[in-house]
Amino acid sequence: MTTTTIGPFDFIAAGRLWGLLLLPLLIAAYIIALHLSSRKGIRYTNTGILAAVLPKQSQWRRHVSVAMALASLAMICGAWARPVGVEKQPRERATVVLILDASLSMEANDVKPTRLDAEKEAAIAFVRQLPLKYNVSIVKLTGSPASISPPTTDRTATIAAINSLELDAGTAIGSSIQAAVSAIDAAPLGENDTPAPGLILLLSDGSNTVGPSPISAAAAAKEKGYRVFTIAFGTQNGYVDLDGKRENVAPDAQALREIATAGNGRALSADSVSELNDVYQELSSDVGYEDVKTEVTATWALYALAFAIVAALGVVSMAARWP
Repeated sequence: MTTTTIGPFDFIAAGRLWGLLLLPLLIAAYIIALHLSSRKGIRYTNTGILAAVLPKQSQWRRHVSVAMALASLAMICGAWARPVGVEKQPRERATVVLILDASLSMEANDVKPTRLDAEKEAAIAFVRQLPLKYNVSIVKLTGSPASISPPTTDRTATIAAINSLELDAGTAIGSSIQAAVSAIDAAPLGENDTPAPGLILLLSDGSNTVGPSPISAAAAAKEKGYRVFTIAFGTQNGYVDLDGKRENVAPDAQALREIATAGNGRALSADSVSELNDVYQELSSDVGYEDVKTEVTATWALYALAFAIVAALGVVSMAARWP
């Protein structure tokens, strides 16, 4: 869609705006008419009788009617030029990569029954509500991250991959983001070999313990046009027993916030399954819609009609000599 920008507006047929040149001419004619009428003498010398016979016309009604008529004409000219606006429309396709933490800290039961089980439940619910044309991939976050489900529209295969997650040692967040980027790159291309929009959703409760910098990995994803969202999952009181020693595994919200900032995304938090589901619903609106330029001629025509109605009411009011 080829458009021409004039001020804050875009038009498909901007050349048709020449009709707006009539407005200053009409305004000048109206001002001249007012000036001439004010200089015209009256035929009757008894102004008291004249005032009783002909009630005084309301000047503001006349001015408002003319202003509304001119505004209606301006909107009609604008509609004729086929204005373009921005509307949110559902994406027909996209690739979403879920990075699901399966490190040993996800064994904590501060979120029932365990963090890992709650994560699986919420991830499955999120996948099921995504449009069927979306490709979804699952990356397992441990010390050795790997894509356990390539981008696919097969929801059964994706859910099976989520349910297959098992605990393992280590938290290589940077490597997991790199694996997610590779998964998006491997997603099927659309028409004209154009890649689908990509989004990475990282759910974790810990800090990076091995591998490359998560900040650098998120920044690299941003450079490719992929946004990285993070969810800090768990409570500050979470703990696990490792080698006979109780370890606190509170989520590192600050680290995840820095990753989201570097990846042009947002950092969110969730302490329970219900909150996590709310977060996923919020994210689905980010993934599910995009700003698309579309013709809004009908909207401008509606405004023109509204101005015309007000102008007509003013004219009728003066003709009927309402008080």
